[in-house]
Amino acid sequence: MKRYGNLWPQIIDFENLLLAARKAQRGKRFRGNVLAFNYNREQELLQLHQALKAQTYQPGNYQTFQVYSPKPRLISAAPYRDRVVHHALCNIILPIFERSFIFDSYANRLGFGTHRALRRFTHFARTSRYILQCDIRKYFPSIDLAILKTLIRRKIKCPDTLWLIDTIIDSSNPQEPSIEYFPGDTLLTPLERRKGLPIGNLTSQFFANIYLNSFDHFVKEELKASKYLRYVDDFALFSDDLSYLTDARPAIEQYLATLRLKNHPIKSQLFETRHGANFVGFRVLPNRIRVRNDNLRRARHRLKQYQKAYAHNRISFLRLTQSIQSWAAHLKHADSEHLRQDIFAQLVFVRHQPAANSRH
Repeated sequence: MKRYGNLWPQIIDFENLLLAARKAQRGKRFRGNVLAFNYNREQELLQLHQALKAQTYQPGNYQTFQVYSPKPRLISAAPYRDRVVHHALCNIILPIFERSFIFDSYANRLGFGTHRALRRFTHFARTSRYILQCDIRKYFPSIDLAILKTLIRRKIKCPDTLWLIDTIIDSSNPQEPSIEYFPGDTLLTPLERRKGLPIGNLTSQFFANIYLNSFDHFVKEELKASKYLRYVDDFALFSDDLSYLTDARPAIEQYLATLRLKNHPIKSQLFETRHGANFVGFRVLPNRIRVRNDNLRRARHRLKQYQKAYAHNRISFLRLTQSIQSWAAHLKHADSEHLRQDIFAQLVFVRHQPAANSRH
């Protein structure tokens, strides 16, 4: 396996940092921290370049908040300066790992998003009798940092680049508890090993793909699964042979254990595709695709929030239109013509006019 060195000059190059800053600000240009950074952008980037070159760079503190939809998760937001560094690193090392990813690994890859994954999942489901669908239990909080570093070193040998990668990984803030035991563990092993990547980082999403890349190849090359795909921590194997998928299940669990991961005991199931399967917010049935009810409830709630924001002048008409068009395009991936008509027929967006000053 080829290992890559001499990457550091490319990572800290001023032009790469400038490109990273442009990427990091997409969709966030008017936020306070971005505006403050961009006020003296060249000076900020020069200081960042010097800190990286001297290896005195240290990540800042994360801001954390809890979200409850579609499931409870702890989201961590890195300071904007650090997000620039994440993009600068990924600009250079992402193409190296991208070449090793299997075709049917989706999410956090350019051109391999939700809707492309849905089309592939639908094709596999409609041409197979059975599906083994799995979800890894508490994936991001369970990622073992020592194992992750070992996997990265299979491709990267540049010492300076590894210093930055380790610095980013080691600065990860504490994630929700995930105590699991594996063969050979002592009572204290799960507490002694550092684990967990912050959900919300570009690097975390990228590292999460690296972490399961060897597993993808195991399923494709060792288990000989011709119909397999993965979207972050949700993966599925399809076959007309029930015994094949039955035998694959313990082999999969055994391999995941080498990564100190476990399948979710409830969400991981083997069943007939004719019953329908949930995937990326949709329900894939033999003759149609439906939007999942929980996904639909969240969308209706979001649209009501847009109505209130528009009424009180907290969102522009352009932003409102873009958001609605994006959601409508998302719905088109399901058989949802009547649903879309029903939703958008009820949408009325009106600005509240300020009350006229009364004279006494």
